[in-house]
Amino acid sequence: MKYTALLAAALALPAPLLAQTTKVKTKLKPGSPAKAVTPPAPQPAAPVDYAARYAERYVTQEHLRRDLTILASDEYEGRETGAKGQKMAAEYISQQFKLDSLQAPVTANAANPYLQTFGMERSAWQPGGTITVGGKAYEWLKDFYAFGRSPFDQATAVQPVFLGYGIEQGDYSDYKGRDVKGQDVIVLLGEPHTADGKAILSPDGTPTKWGVDFRAKAALAAAKGARSIFFVSQEPADKFEKMTSRLAPRVMQPTIAFADQAGGRAPAFFLSPALGLKVLGTNAATLAQYATATAAAKQPTASKLKPVKFSISAPQQRTAVTTENVLAFLPGTDLKDEIIVVSAHYDHLGIIGGEVYNGADDDGSGTVGMLSIAQAFAKAAHAGHGPRRSLLFLANTGEEKGLLGSEYYTDHPIFPLANTVTDLNIDMIGRTDAAHEGKPDYVYVIGSDKLSSQLHEALQTVNRQRGNIDLDFRFNDPADPNRFYYRSDHYNFAKKGIPVAFFFNGVHGDYHEASDEVSKIQFDKLEARARLVFYLAWELANRDTKPAVDSNKP
Repeated sequence: MKYTALLAAALALPAPLLAQTTKVKTKLKPGSPAKAVTPPAPQPAAPVDYAARYAERYVTQEHLRRDLTILASDEYEGRETGAKGQKMAAEYISQQFKLDSLQAPVTANAANPYLQTFGMERSAWQPGGTITVGGKAYEWLKDFYAFGRSPFDQATAVQPVFLGYGIEQGDYSDYKGRDVKGQDVIVLLGEPHTADGKAILSPDGTPTKWGVDFRAKAALAAAKGARSIFFVSQEPADKFEKMTSRLAPRVMQPTIAFADQAGGRAPAFFLSPALGLKVLGTNAATLAQYATATAAAKQPTASKLKPVKFSISAPQQRTAVTTENVLAFLPGTDLKDEIIVVSAHYDHLGIIGGEVYNGADDDGSGTVGMLSIAQAFAKAAHAGHGPRRSLLFLANTGEEKGLLGSEYYTDHPIFPLANTVTDLNIDMIGRTDAAHEGKPDYVYVIGSDKLSSQLHEALQTVNRQRGNIDLDFRFNDPADPNRFYYRSDHYNFAKKGIPVAFFFNGVHGDYHEASDEVSKIQFDKLEARARLVFYLAWELANRDTKPAVDSNKP
């Protein structure tokens, strides 16, 4: 074949093949036959990483800042449960769900089917309370203060029962052989410790939950059936006065609980050192001797203390209120009956002493993280890349009042809890705590190993693949005195046997202060942590099997 004939044949080829053919330089002798040119086999296209695509488009600092600047503004008045600002926030969150075309799963609320509305009771302490003992009247917010729901609206005679430190742990029990149902117990604040300050109930002498959180004792007293608990301080009188002055605005802040219960804790009254000694019918030296003997014995010791009868009046005003969880639903495909919950609480403390507590980190950061995750999943689904399992996005109310919104949902679920695969709960992911200052990015993850080793492993695998921030599991320790595992909304799911993972940046100087503002949020860290939750939810929603409940760690 001559050169002109070869050229004519080449021009007759389709363009792609022509391009491949003309790149091959083949020397042909005159009169020799042409050699066939085999094009390279086409390479399969790389699979699209849809999780990364939607995370990078929608879980962004820009979106997080936009929502947080609104929800944590003064206009929303601190989002206190049952108040105007909380209802404004519920409306905003539900509108974002609606704009993302997420389904409204609540049918009982015709006006806004994204809202799960329920009734509560607000209690507010009134001025003028007194405790009268030995003919002397002691004053409210000077000699004593309290938290919880008062059983003493009218002047009531009380004969308290002394129960040492009010502790029950292992072989140590102040309640052993004691029936306190319906009784008013009086206990010492803190826990027994050695002369050099080491707690006797921990193996290394560090403080336990009994020494750092009065709520543990109040919850135990309630579980034992006590009507109330009175705490006696052994600290200097001026320290009690300063503490009372500082806490007074919060003490007078209304509390909310279900009308038929007191939030799982006995109402807690705190007595000044002088009043405490008066009620115990003793003096400081005798009380110190009791504390020293108990620490030495490492067991509750017999007490010569004989509390005296006194009269107490601690009135409250009670009103009925309503509040709302906000829910949105994204149905899955072939595994749609199985549901993953992504939750965050959107309430905060409201207005205290004339200052707005905006709660930008607690839990504005978790709320906007959840909103961005919901949007990313919705956009993926509407583009044909929806999850296999269904997702429920749950914005809880009343967390600051005692995990009330999540308690209500888990007691009145919209979808069967038996079908709920896990709860990924986000509460404070926008700041850095003191333990991680100057270190690489991190997030505390709490509870991921408590019920399911597979959930714990999935979390670590996803993190290695998607950014590898430091996962800090220190608060999984059952001896953690902070008891964070019990202090956010995931716990109500865990109580029902549902695997949970709680994402948290730890406390900081602005925790539960008016200074928790948007200006202090680290949006780059907020973005990274929210994306981690998104990637974990994506993995759990699309894997073949759900995390098995294969462990039951304390």
